[in-house]
Amino acid sequence: MKIAFDALPLMGRMTGIGYCEAGQVSAMTAMHPEDAFTLNYFAMRHLNDRKADIHPYLRENVRAKHVFCHPYLYRLVSTFLPLPYRWFFGKKADVTHFFNYIVPPFVHGKTVVTVHDMVYRAYPETVRGRTRHMLDLGLVSSMRRADCIVTDSEFSKTEIIKYYPEFSGKIRVVPCGVDMQKFHPEQDAAKIAAMREAYGIPEEYFLYLGTLEPRKNLERLIDAYAAFAKNHENPPALVLAGGKGWLYDGIFARVQELGLEQNVLFTQYIDAHDLCALLSGALAFTFPSLYEGFGMPPLEAMACGTPVLVSDAASLPEVTGDCAVIVKADSTASIADGLERLYTDEALRRRLSVQGRERAEGFSWERSARMLYEIYEEIVNG
Repeated sequence: MKIAFDALPLMGRMTGIGYCEAGQVSAMTAMHPEDAFTLNYFAMRHLNDRKADIHPYLRENVRAKHVFCHPYLYRLVSTFLPLPYRWFFGKKADVTHFFNYIVPPFVHGKTVVTVHDMVYRAYPETVRGRTRHMLDLGLVSSMRRADCIVTDSEFSKTEIIKYYPEFSGKIRVVPCGVDMQKFHPEQDAAKIAAMREAYGIPEEYFLYLGTLEPRKNLERLIDAYAAFAKNHENPPALVLAGGKGWLYDGIFARVQELGLEQNVLFTQYIDAHDLCALLSGALAFTFPSLYEGFGMPPLEAMACGTPVLVSDAASLPEVTGDCAVIVKADSTASIADGLERLYTDEALRRRLSVQGRERAEGFSWERSARMLYEIYEEIVNG
């Protein structure tokens, strides 16, 4: 087959959508040397940076195709004026996969779109206005254009059907994966100590890793941590690691209101080389999100052998199974109780460490790519 991918999510500072595409593309192109793959992208600025972004995915059977145009300008214009995608990227692909919700008009061959979740419908107040506007204008037409809609979990499939039942027949579930070589228990204590010194993290800490934004339920996590910390003379710190999303001011304000500036630490963006040490060094990983289409960070923590706490919301129990402490997303007391259990029960932490890693091994990118490739074969041959 000749398979093309929209490469925009692979560029710049990647989000979860980009990491999902990176895992599936890297695995699939390695597994199918007989096929020809193309990474399509628009760019008109920072061209050397964009080439550097795409370089790790190139191999003998993978090439890049660059079109000199601003990607968001094309998306905006094509929403109102149907500029054919094939004018820019040709008519060679048997199937083109768009990983970020939107399928442009008049793509040659078959099309696949990944709709990761329905947070924009379920919790619209937690989604950036620009993103909501884009999805309001383009999501329905994109799902109509697509020959197949891929989503990350059974939960997300149910959600898409709830809001858009007319597309139920073309939805397929392809779970994300985790790179067990990249995410593994860090055994080198010196490396963990160096990481802690670099980011100003104490020896004992609970960890959250992800974007700082409302749907991650961080204000409630901070409240729960405050309730937990009252019962301990020297409680472990709560480290909130990750870049700022939007509407994050309330998260910082809550820490100040509770007088927890010495206990709750913000590290902002973490270098990829430090992730294993950061995850492995944590007493436990906390992720009480209100809504996730899949939830890759808990799976990455499990791969590192770190005990995990997640909420009972959305897809998180589906991903972690019984290998995590599951708390009520809307209950400060439940989250605080989960922190207490993880802090005081060493046997629980040991059990979750072993079982979590075993469960993570079932979510390989190779498995994910294999399921995705079968979908391509189905719609191309079908």
